[in-house]
Amino acid sequence: MSQKAIKVKRNPIQQKNWVKLNLWCWAFVSLTLIFYVLFQGYPILCSVYYSLFNWSGMTSSMTYVGLDNYKNLLNDSLFWGAFKNSFRYMIMVVPLEVIISLFFAYLLNDEKLKCRTAYRVSLFVPVVVTASIVGIVMVFIWSSNGIINNILTKLHFIDKNINWLGNATYAMKTVVIVSVWKDMGTYMIYWLAALQGVPNDVMEAASVDGATRTRTFFSVVVPIIAPTAGIILILCTINSLKAFDLIQTLTGGGPFYATDVIATFVYRTAFTSDMGLPRFGYASAAATMFGVVVIIIGAVLNALKGRLQKMQ
Repeated sequence: MSQKAIKVKRNPIQQKNWVKLNLWCWAFVSLTLIFYVLFQGYPILCSVYYSLFNWSGMTSSMTYVGLDNYKNLLNDSLFWGAFKNSFRYMIMVVPLEVIISLFFAYLLNDEKLKCRTAYRVSLFVPVVVTASIVGIVMVFIWSSNGIINNILTKLHFIDKNINWLGNATYAMKTVVIVSVWKDMGTYMIYWLAALQGVPNDVMEAASVDGATRTRTFFSVVVPIIAPTAGIILILCTINSLKAFDLIQTLTGGGPFYATDVIATFVYRTAFTSDMGLPRFGYASAAATMFGVVVIIIGAVLNALKGRLQKMQ
């Protein structure tokens, strides 16, 4: 019997096993898909729908206005201020989180380092703490009478106490510092996973050739972990653009809208009376408009990731 005939005989069994395996896969992910549709997909569609109406979210009647909400956003200085701050926040946070997390990951990937597990845990602990709790605690730490001012005053770095979160000059920088400390551990874990995939024989060969640890990192390690760098860059960028909870608890978008990002703008417009009667439809238009921008950025970064993968 030819090899081709044997393959034909086995095909029905293989097909049955393949179908069975796929059914099990869909069964396991079905719950996740259902929750995603209910809590992500459906709200997104609703947001696009509500953006076409003038609605406070507090009445049963809505007035169809078409694209008027989008037209009004184009002339809204608060919206564009929040839009600018979102990208300002991203530009400040992403390089710091990517570089610092990579530094610690490379440092803690050394098997000769004692207590490296304890160091890893200490850097990852902020990640598992709720962002709102972190924000509340940090408000006290960075206040005029907080521990940061006490330390800086004793070290003679500053002459008088500074209200870091209440000063428009320092508020965004302070938020960035807290954000990097809070989220850095997540990306450190990703980097550690990538670094542990670097073959030991390659590292040993570089060491035998006399390459220093720094030279080995840039000449050997970086090209190998480049694809992972693309994934981390995408995750870090998207997460920074949708930042909300930490900023809301730290500053609420203040002072004087200095830390106001799109998420806090949407929240304030849709659910609070700070700007008068809530405007749910207007906030939905802002969220939809910014969402499209984020999708475009995600697509560009995904293309960049594809190029990095080809480098491997």
